[in-house]
Amino acid sequence: MARRKNVITEYRSYFLPLHFPVVLLAGDYWRISDKPSGRLHFHNCLELGVCHSDSGKMEFFGKTYTFKKGDVTCIPRNIPHTTYSAPGTKSHWSYIFLDPELLFARFLPSAWRNFDLSMYSFHNCNFIFGQQEYPDIYSLAVQAIEELKKQETGYELSAQGLLLSLYIKLYRMQYLEAKANPEIESGMPEYSQPITSALNYIENYYDQPLTVEQLAEQCHLSATHFRRTFHDIMGMPPLEYLNITRIMKACVLLRSTQDTILNIAEQTGFQSISSFNRLFGRIMQMSPREYRKQMLQADEQLRNQSILEYSGWLFPERE
Repeated sequence: MARRKNVITEYRSYFLPLHFPVVLLAGDYWRISDKPSGRLHFHNCLELGVCHSDSGKMEFFGKTYTFKKGDVTCIPRNIPHTTYSAPGTKSHWSYIFLDPELLFARFLPSAWRNFDLSMYSFHNCNFIFGQQEYPDIYSLAVQAIEELKKQETGYELSAQGLLLSLYIKLYRMQYLEAKANPEIESGMPEYSQPITSALNYIENYYDQPLTVEQLAEQCHLSATHFRRTFHDIMGMPPLEYLNITRIMKACVLLRSTQDTILNIAEQTGFQSISSFNRLFGRIMQMSPREYRKQMLQADEQLRNQSILEYSGWLFPERE
């Protein structure tokens, strides 16, 4: 029997400024090719998209859905997908990437802290919201984009309010669906990425000692099958991805706190300062101390930087 061809999946890590964890990608340049890329991608934050023209297809790990002008897309972190326009067209988009937990930390009730848009509302892959069916979602998304474009006085607070209103509407939709369908278990659709549960588990418990067996259990797979599946999708072993996640979290702490490097290493799950320094140097190509110094010196530049160059989405999908 011929071996199944592996689906290539890319992880895109977006740099979100600490003071305002929102990034806008907009302008005439953001037009999507009509040539399917042949690969899926997922990212480390919530993606909101607004289609300004034309139509096309979106793929979500085995399922294909149609989008059109006026649609709003809402794709949680760790959901593999790709977008391509209808033949002969290049659909025009604007995208907002945000971290809801950080952006709305002061406003969300404690019961909402673990609210994940990938649960009930998206059990049937409702990632696309049409303008006619969901005019409020479309209006809020477009207003937020305009605020972020113009950057007039108070734009961050205004955009935060608009995005919070949109987030609450999505929460209500998910809550009502969960209430109407109590038999639906939380979790991803069966055709979604088989390692999503492990990725989410790492995101939530990266500071704890984790084993491949624990991660495999989250996905209801044997350790051997999980290890192979994870490597096929991510291009690296599970524990390597865990360590990269820890280093990314450490980078945030190095930029945003005055904690010692030893404390940051402990907070991000490292058992020794030597292993932390060694891994940090391999991934970031500099020591934690050098990284902190550069970040302090380049604070303003970083506020305008959108994406980590080695792993983010710098340009629209091309042929």
